Amino acid sequence: MKNPIDENYKLFINNAWQDGVEGKTFKTYSPANGELLATCVDAGREDVDRAVQAAWAAYNSWKDVSRDERFRLLMKLADKLDENSEKLATVESMDAGMIIRESMQEIPRGNDELRYYAAAMKTDEGGINVPDRDSINLVFRESLGVVGLIVPWNFPYGLAMWKIAPALAAGNTIVLKPSSETSLSMLEFAKVVAEVLPPGVFNVITGRGSTAGNYMLAHDGFRKLGFTGSTDVGFTIAKAAAEKIIPATLELGGKSANIVFPDCNWQKAIEGVAFGILPNQGQLCIGGSRVLVHESIYDRFLADCVDFFNAIKVGNPLDESSQMGAINNASQLKTILDYIALGRQEGARVACGGYRITDNGLGKGYFIKPTILADVDNKWRVAQEEIFGPVTCFIKFKDEADAIRIANDSPFGLGGGVWSQDINRAIRIARAIETGVMWVNCYYAVPQGMPFGGCKKSGIGRENHHRLALDAYTQVRTIHVSLNPDRMGWYAS
Repeated sequence: MKNPIDENYKLFINNAWQDGVEGKTFKTYSPANGELLATCVDAGREDVDRAVQAAWAAYNSWKDVSRDERFRLLMKLADKLDENSEKLATVESMDAGMIIRESMQEIPRGNDELRYYAAAMKTDEGGINVPDRDSINLVFRESLGVVGLIVPWNFPYGLAMWKIAPALAAGNTIVLKPSSETSLSMLEFAKVVAEVLPPGVFNVITGRGSTAGNYMLAHDGFRKLGFTGSTDVGFTIAKAAAEKIIPATLELGGKSANIVFPDCNWQKAIEGVAFGILPNQGQLCIGGSRVLVHESIYDRFLADCVDFFNAIKVGNPLDESSQMGAINNASQLKTILDYIALGRQEGARVACGGYRITDNGLGKGYFIKPTILADVDNKWRVAQEEIFGPVTCFIKFKDEADAIRIANDSPFGLGGGVWSQDINRAIRIARAIETGVMWVNCYYAVPQGMPFGGCKKSGIGRENHHRLALDAYTQVRTIHVSLNPDRMGWYAS
């Protein structure tokens, strides 16, 4: 297809494309070749305020739209997005560096989130509580109002849809800020929104976190904040929400342990180690970035994983034969290479990869060879800090207790895996690891309905589950009805 990206994008407010008040812009570049992709508005304080005002004006009618009508609109939006899925996937790959095979899965899955939550909210029945024969409580969900969503650059479409879908289904209106590194798929999404949803229900503010992002956090017009990104920024989001006494859903960093026992299915475990860290070039918070291998199989398992990693084809994200694409931006490329250098300094052995790829026409992009740091001590920084790239640390363990100790010796608690054909042991280990998600004999499977979120510094709240996510985007209200006029309250005789 022809280039699907516009040269210039404006802010999307009230179903109209609007210039920024201050006239500031920023440019976004291709991670595959460094070429300019588009120019976007760097929103100012007044722009954020305009978007919030538009969202509140729309909320007054959107919250009262019947469930049947909201269901119909969200299903129509999902269908329209499916019609544009190839274009959206191409934009995602060009802007984020994700291989086209992954983005072609991400877009339809994101669209299905609209159907999933629309159906869940349509069938939500509320409840009646009967405390005694003289009274009843009517219990029902109600939307919150205007929610502010800030989404990251690694899965800009999919992670945004995890928030957009339950927020809209619940009757909220939205002001969303995508990352300044990857704003384009959400701007293209907005084009489809304008065909289906009423003005002001969904608004997009583009800009840097230090400007537009901070203006959103300072604004008093939000009733909830939703964020996916680094733990450091998550602290800032949580503080801003606490100061306004509004809820926040935070999906943050991870340093997940992928634990391999001698009785594993050997080939599947090797594939699971690769699939745990190499999708989206390792730029996934849930990545299995620590591989804990039993000492009795360590050397042999490591050697076979090295062979598998070395065979991965790194290339142009739009080439369907590529198995790994480009790191999203130059800053992240430097961060990953710096961590590899740090690993060497700390004593790790680079078993494979460890360098930037510049041959075969990839020199202008941000490509890294899949990397294994071997013989790592879990106390080292490379084992404790999130690298966010195609780099995993191999660590030996002696027995179950040792594996649990090492896995839990981390400030994070997002995910992890266990590879063993002893199902009792696998579940025993999975229960003992302090994370929000554990996989047994698989990795990175996130079907709809599976609660997703972290423990410890990996975040607060759960997404991807109809009840838990809708709980986060609604408030419960109760109407108490007295059936006995002579009994006015609990204190009545």
